[in-house]
Amino acid sequence: MSELLSFTGAQAAARIRAGDISAAELFDAYRERAAADDLNAFLWVADAQDEHANAAGPLAAVPLAVKDLFCVEGVPSMAGSRILAGYRPPYTSTAVANLRAAGAAVLGKTNMDEFAMGSSNENSGYGPVLNPWDRSRVPGGSSGGSAAAVAAGLAPWAIGTDTGGSIRQPASLCGVVGLKPTYGAVSRYGMIAFASSLDQAGPLTRDVTDAALLLRHMSGRDSCDSTSIGYPDEIELPTTDRLDGMVFGVPPELSAEGIEPGVREVFEANLTTIEELGGRLEQVSLPHSPHGISAYYVIAPAEASANLARYDGVRFGHRSDSYDGLTELYEATRAEGFGTEVKRRIMLGTFALSSGYYEAYYGRAQKVRTKIADDFRSAFERVDLIVTPTSPSVAFPLGAKTSDPLAMYMNDYCTVPMPLAGIPAISIPSGISEGLPVGLQLAGPAFSENKILNAAYALEQVLGFEGIPVAA
Repeated sequence: MSELLSFTGAQAAARIRAGDISAAELFDAYRERAAADDLNAFLWVADAQDEHANAAGPLAAVPLAVKDLFCVEGVPSMAGSRILAGYRPPYTSTAVANLRAAGAAVLGKTNMDEFAMGSSNENSGYGPVLNPWDRSRVPGGSSGGSAAAVAAGLAPWAIGTDTGGSIRQPASLCGVVGLKPTYGAVSRYGMIAFASSLDQAGPLTRDVTDAALLLRHMSGRDSCDSTSIGYPDEIELPTTDRLDGMVFGVPPELSAEGIEPGVREVFEANLTTIEELGGRLEQVSLPHSPHGISAYYVIAPAEASANLARYDGVRFGHRSDSYDGLTELYEATRAEGFGTEVKRRIMLGTFALSSGYYEAYYGRAQKVRTKIADDFRSAFERVDLIVTPTSPSVAFPLGAKTSDPLAMYMNDYCTVPMPLAGIPAISIPSGISEGLPVGLQLAGPAFSENKILNAAYALEQVLGFEGIPVAA
């Protein structure tokens, strides 16, 4: 069984196609391990092989962990919130449907910060996820369940969503690969909405090849999502082992102030590795990126306040048992169903959109967003990719930042500018600090995923990061 769980997704698929292992055997091995999950990474585990699994497809029925934000027909899909407790949607999200069409088998639904609002996975309505490297620490968020499941060998690969860093930051803290695609590359249809102009789905995997393989099959134009675009070229499996001729921009705004000494030390070693592989480093400025957190925490809550208005106790989800009249129904249902962080962001967003304040807050934040996107465009005229630490710190103790929202929000300092600009970025494991993983982030222009994946793959071969043994 331990050998079965040691394969990456691509390796497992190749062995199933070769007849070396059976898809049913692999699924049962992972189902048994996921059912025994002691990290609280899963909210639901399938009790039998997914009927959509297809061993003849390119993903060969390899089990897939799915963040609870994705609707899957007939399967609990609750966005980590009590207000959607027990909700089983009548349809499946396009991203999951695409992966199933390629042969993937849904293994289970992973825990997450409620409605993807959080950086530690402590905001889940179903309890926090624990970091498999140290169970007293957070796994990052909001896709912490997916990251922890892959890191701990509970699933060979997973999908999550990234609004301000919710794939890349937990990937960094758990020592796995996490990719946020270009906005519009993957359909948002069937993703339970947080902030519609920022939300994007992507893979969390053990290595870069698996990230490319999942992205290839989950992306594409979708008539159900008017913002989806798809890729001009097919996503390629990376093979490059050198960085010759590539120029990497190092922005001091995202790689100096506020970065823990241990993380900075690993990052500086990573920069040396880039040069050893033939890459060239050049300092670039992203002058508006320090304002990214401020802009994000106006734009995202504003969009959330509109998206979450649908949870009213009338059409679906939780309904309070105690109310007198329609207004009380709304108030009681939302008070009982939403957690503290979700309520905080709804109130912030509603205020930012209110009459007399819209232009002062939301309008100004959108102007800052445009400036951030312009900074990236200018930088990419000189460099191929931007390189930064993924997270300012390694995984921090559970409860360490829950009483200080601003300190919690600053965990997204390095990851927020990219979704504001709509560009792709990847986090790869790049070293250890204090016995915990550190992530390296590479970002590129829109639809430069193939370039990002190739650079990440070349670095991965040299960095040689060793994850947690799957039998741990």
